[in-house]
Amino acid sequence: VGFYSAFLVADKVTVTSKCNDDPTQHVWESSADASFTVVPDPRGNTLGRGSRVTLHLKEDAHDYLSEDKLKDASKKYSQFIQFPIYVKVKKEVDVEAEEDDDDDDKDDEEEKDDVETKDDEDKEEEKDEKKPTKKTVYEWEQVNTQKAIWLRAKEDVTEEEYTEFYKSISKDYLDPLAYTHFNAEGEIEFKSILYLPKKAPFDMMDNYWTKKSEVKLFVRRVLVAEKFEELLPRYLNFVRGVVDSDDLPLNVSREQLQQNKIMKVISKKLVRKVLELMKKLAKEEDSGEDDDEEKDEEDESKEEKKEEKKEKADEEGTWTKFWKEFNKNL
Repeated sequence: VGFYSAFLVADKVTVTSKCNDDPTQHVWESSADASFTVVPDPRGNTLGRGSRVTLHLKEDAHDYLSEDKLKDASKKYSQFIQFPIYVKVKKEVDVEAEEDDDDDDKDDEEEKDDVETKDDEDKEEEKDEKKPTKKTVYEWEQVNTQKAIWLRAKEDVTEEEYTEFYKSISKDYLDPLAYTHFNAEGEIEFKSILYLPKKAPFDMMDNYWTKKSEVKLFVRRVLVAEKFEELLPRYLNFVRGVVDSDDLPLNVSREQLQQNKIMKVISKKLVRKVLELMKKLAKEEDSGEDDDEEKDEEDESKEEKKEEKKEKADEEGTWTKFWKEFNKNL
């Protein structure tokens, strides 16, 4: 992570920069050979203000010239960044034939004699040519349109937004079974949303001892690790969600993160929150059954009670559904 990661894909990096208070625009350039140059830009002030970073790609990194590759990389690591990120994309749009006719006036005059001698079939083809034609245009498309809902208060986030967010991070087509959204405060501060899926993944028990947690780790809304085994213990590897901390450094390696004391504190709080969510589901199911039984004793006859008990046996509570899917882990 950091500026010098540019040299992983580029032989040479050029940074053109213009300070608002400096009338001169400068160009910094380096080929990762322990040296660099800074000179006034001979083109003059082309930026107005700001910076432009140009990567001269290595031969084996030309796949980064692909729109899809750039979009995927931007969405994966920076989809929750607050400022907009745009990728220049190529699109085909319909253009009226009249616009093309204006450009082709000369050609039409030269071929006037030929057009007069055309038969009926050629005339039909000419009509078809007047239909809208395709034109290639280039547009800037924003790729990080998704908002970091964990930064908002729970009261301001709708059920639909929680569900949509779960599907986007988990790639699951089903709605989540339950979730918890919380802010941890104290010695370490972080925000998190954790989900319990409805169905266990088909490969949940495959490679059990090497499988990593599916909770994504963000630092100031930048993705640092998609799968990180230190976040949750193995028996909770089915939990999905995000953790975002401002206390962790951005430019750290995975090995440094594993040894970081902050990670141990975050992990402990996450486990507690997941277990509390499970406990809540179990309590709600138990209390719901007790309440129903009390009402039955007061208001309904014995025959109706039997019918309701049969219905209850058929209807599974949230905790029962969860236990059926994930009891092997627990």
